[in-house]
Amino acid sequence: MGEDVKSGVIVPESVLKKLKRAEEWSLASTKEQEEAKKKKAETRMLICQRARQYSQEYEDQEKELIMLKREARLKGGFYVDPEAKLLFIVRIRGINAMHPTTKKILQLLRLRQIFNGVFLKVNKATMNMLHRVEPYVTYGYPNLKSVKELIYKRGFGKVNKQRIALTDNSIINQVLGKYGIICMEDLIHEILTVGPHFKEANNFLWPFQLKAPLGGLKKKRNHYVEGGDAGNRENFINELIRRMN
Repeated sequence: MGEDVKSGVIVPESVLKKLKRAEEWSLASTKEQEEAKKKKAETRMLICQRARQYSQEYEDQEKELIMLKREARLKGGFYVDPEAKLLFIVRIRGINAMHPTTKKILQLLRLRQIFNGVFLKVNKATMNMLHRVEPYVTYGYPNLKSVKELIYKRGFGKVNKQRIALTDNSIINQVLGKYGIICMEDLIHEILTVGPHFKEANNFLWPFQLKAPLGGLKKKRNHYVEGGDAGNRENFINELIRRMN
């Protein structure tokens, strides 16, 4: 038996132990909450720092590009853009009279429905696949504005095989935090620059479900260079993204 000193009442030992345990749990819980609050504040500060850093990086790149173009013009030449590393592909046709191999490639590219869009890394394997499905897709090189607009406006993440809206940075942190990708700006930067964890970041992003383009398509069956819509439209993909977003 124990004794409550304040009241002079004898309290059973089990009750005292229970009260002590409750007190310890309460202290532990308060400590955990304080640590969580501190960690949240640190994460928020880190996100702000990274956002500023990326913004500066994009601004510097833009200035450098303008300077290089100006130099080339002064020397009487042309500035040739460096080879693009990132592609955005949109499916523009259905499955009518489709070859099984073509269907399989579209599934591998995660373009299961018309007006689905995905990011892809430019490499030989990707280009070979795209040539096989060219009549059913259009693609090109997205710029910073397009990548941002797509992820902010149409971005959904894959969490435990579920399609989750990217309403909170914690969703990104939960899945991609181990790769140093903790917020929307990190995700955009990783995709845009085709960073070391592009594959994980891109697989996290659910295929984009776009609207039918404003003003419609011209001729789905014809190649873009023939005045149609299919195939590589290079930088003009950005104009199509605007109309579909």
